[in-house]
Amino acid sequence: MNVVKLGIPKGSLEKATIALFEKSGWRIQLSSRNYFPEVDDSELACSICRAQEMSRYVESGVLDAGITGKDWILENDSDVVVVDNLIYSKVSRNSTRWVLAVAGDSDIRCIEDLEGKKVATELVNFTKKFFAERKVNVEVEFSWGATEGKVVSGLADAIVEVTETESTIRAHGLRIIHELMTSNTQLIANRKAWEDTWKREKITSMAMLLQGALRADSIVGLKMNVPQSKLDVVIPMLPSLNAPTVASLYKTDWFSVETVISEHEVRDLIPKLLKAGAEGIIEYSLNKVI
Repeated sequence: MNVVKLGIPKGSLEKATIALFEKSGWRIQLSSRNYFPEVDDSELACSICRAQEMSRYVESGVLDAGITGKDWILENDSDVVVVDNLIYSKVSRNSTRWVLAVAGDSDIRCIEDLEGKKVATELVNFTKKFFAERKVNVEVEFSWGATEGKVVSGLADAIVEVTETESTIRAHGLRIIHELMTSNTQLIANRKAWEDTWKREKITSMAMLLQGALRADSIVGLKMNVPQSKLDVVIPMLPSLNAPTVASLYKTDWFSVETVISEHEVRDLIPKLLKAGAEGIIEYSLNKVI
């Protein structure tokens, strides 16, 4: 039987990834005792590994596909196929940023001021390349964690750290002086697996459903009853993917109107729809929008 070996990222993205797969149609069951979770698809075999290592395992063929960050693909200089961008995280739906930060009261104001200084980071290879390209000599030291504290305690002059909201960096009294790159979660594939027709179709189908689930996260369905006399007022008020669905109600001059809309617009739109003559308004969540 054909099987795609899929890597699920361990750590901060683990729960979000499993939740996304469940919404996309796959139930992945973790066990605290092993790194090979069960999945309700005989054509998938899942393995848990850290996002930092994922691209190496995919490149080598240990895994056919996996989910990891763009940052770790660049850090490992991995030769893999980027199948799709999947913008999601444990905090927000924004891309993460790798930034260069120093103490708030530091005299360091720009990259050149770090000449001869020490920089702590988990992203060692990328950081070394970044400074080398700018001909700034720095000592790049690997950080095992609690990187923000390295500057506060005097163990480093600056750090290169990932952030989404900047809250942790600000909480440590640090100041960002440069952004090195933005990163997002990506579905990647091994090049040999990508050349296999069956595996490629399986992986691309998976990407389509994952994107459909992500798209559905930001929109909701809206259904309402509208009298015929108010249709020309209500319909122009409704955003939709193409056009609202309108169907007549049995033996009445009323119509059922259905559409999809950004969840952020609903709270302002529903009162306006009621004033325009709509009744029985129902808002419902969506699993996937393809």
